[in-house]
Amino acid sequence: MSAAAARVSHSAQAIRSFRKPPKIRKFLKRDENGLPVPHVRNLIVRDTHPCRLMDHYHTALQDTLMYMTYNHESGTPSSPRQIRLTYDPNDPYTKNRYNPPVGGSQAGKKPAPPTTSQNIVHLEKIVIHSMMKEALTNRSNLLGLIAAFRAMSGETESGGGRPSSSGVQIVKGKKNVGGWMRPGIPIGAKVELKGPKMYDFLNTLVEFVLPRIREFPGIVMPPASSTMKSPSGVAGVVSFGLPPEAMGYFPQIEVNLDSYPKPYGMHIHFVTNAVGLGAQNRARALVSGFQIPFARK
Repeated sequence: MSAAAARVSHSAQAIRSFRKPPKIRKFLKRDENGLPVPHVRNLIVRDTHPCRLMDHYHTALQDTLMYMTYNHESGTPSSPRQIRLTYDPNDPYTKNRYNPPVGGSQAGKKPAPPTTSQNIVHLEKIVIHSMMKEALTNRSNLLGLIAAFRAMSGETESGGGRPSSSGVQIVKGKKNVGGWMRPGIPIGAKVELKGPKMYDFLNTLVEFVLPRIREFPGIVMPPASSTMKSPSGVAGVVSFGLPPEAMGYFPQIEVNLDSYPKPYGMHIHFVTNAVGLGAQNRARALVSGFQIPFARK
């Protein structure tokens, strides 16, 4: 028998031989949620690949937004106007009375901060949330929604050794609404995405989901005659909703769509650092730079 034939027969015997698995000498400890805790401490999962959209923002989009949103202010800036209250706060007869400012709420009149290279508008986080009315009768109906959000976002509680990762959170009611919602009752779920996972979700949304939605005009904007001095106009948050059939377009869901009870609709919020007057327009300029269309009513 040649040496090559001997090696082949030896490898075949090694493949056919089965041994008993080693005995577990030390069982894993369990945390307060009943999940096993590995023996390895401080296990941190690093990035396995560069984030394309993050590089696109830092190399191309950031400079363009600086040019588009720059507001040159010549001279010394004027001091902010002192807000006058309705009643004198030193008057003992109106000390405990509700004392709003004259002219109504000042939330929509907050001026934008000076434009610098340090406060260029950028994404802080993406929040995905959905409500299920069926959860009011049986909270176990939220299991399908929680599993879908975990598959789409890839977020788990303290996943990858990141304490800031809160995973999929259960949303509970805060007040009574029409007799069918009570405080503390689970009514939905939400997940917050930050860092590379945020850009990965945005990449999946732009390349796989939105192009496959039939007759998707884009994020609907308010009429041009609407005022931008409302609280939502100075918030810097861009929000829109997706129909239930859009959940099946995510590759993480489409590969195993039959495992979920039904498709779920969702709301997506792009939270930026833009504040003050014109914050909504600066946030829309940022989101449109990631190839998300907008449409006017």
